[in-house]
Amino acid sequence: MSRSSLLRWALGAWVAWRLFGPEIPPRFQGPQTRPSRTPSRGVVVGRHEFLVRETGPADAPPVVLLHGWVYGATATWHRVIPLLAERHRVIAVDLRNHGRSTRIRGRFDIEDLADDVAAVLDGFGVGTATIVGYSMGGMTAQAFARRHPARVDRLVLAATAANPIDRPSSLVAAAFFVGRGLARLDQISWPRAAWHYFMRRGIFPPEHGAWLWEELLDRDVTLYYEAAFAINRFDARPWVGRLAVPALVVIPTDDQLVPAVQQYETAALLPDARVVEIPGARHEAVLTHPERLADAIDGFVRA
Repeated sequence: MSRSSLLRWALGAWVAWRLFGPEIPPRFQGPQTRPSRTPSRGVVVGRHEFLVRETGPADAPPVVLLHGWVYGATATWHRVIPLLAERHRVIAVDLRNHGRSTRIRGRFDIEDLADDVAAVLDGFGVGTATIVGYSMGGMTAQAFARRHPARVDRLVLAATAANPIDRPSSLVAAAFFVGRGLARLDQISWPRAAWHYFMRRGIFPPEHGAWLWEELLDRDVTLYYEAAFAINRFDARPWVGRLAVPALVVIPTDDQLVPAVQQYETAALLPDARVVEIPGARHEAVLTHPERLADAIDGFVRA
């Protein structure tokens, strides 16, 4: 059999396996549980419903947590929320197409996520708040501060940047198109790789393995990549320096997804921004260093 024939046979076998083969989960170790659950309720905005988790003293200053790409509020913030809830009214929003919020078909931009958050806060009766954004949530927080400046008491950006992708946007978009096509054929391989990364690095404990697997699989591939395209289009550098709000930038110094140099550059653009470094932390610092992140947020809000 020639090499080209062998490649065609292998490709055909892979496609057939992904179309007709069983979904085989990873092996989970020991009894399985899920992270502690924060009380939640839905907020209806127009035709859509957003799930919001809320805890902490009702009369305390509100702190709004915005998660990143891929993972909803629980997966992102479950270790930080209990640390903040002692002194703050914590509101964690599942952004559109993430977590348990409505899947909204079609293209959207980061600015649309910011307007969603504003509408959700209207439903909660929240006027102004400290807005905390992590990764894609940090881009949303920047857009929120630009579009709804009177509603931002303080701004916290973590593991994010004004220009999160520093490569040519056309090349990145092409890579996302290819990734979306492959993911439509094979919706298991990427979640499996992510699951093994998190578990082997000890980011999630063994007893949360089954829950994490279900979280990783709970996504619409097309909408997942719509978020990627929105991230690729986002560039706040022309205007982020005009945000007239106290700002804190938390930088994991070994961030493998949003290079630390871009995070420092974003901090330099913000007027009088305070910078807190988490030395040696990677992009998943919200999970590996929750105490450092919570302390930084708490100290900034109470200052």
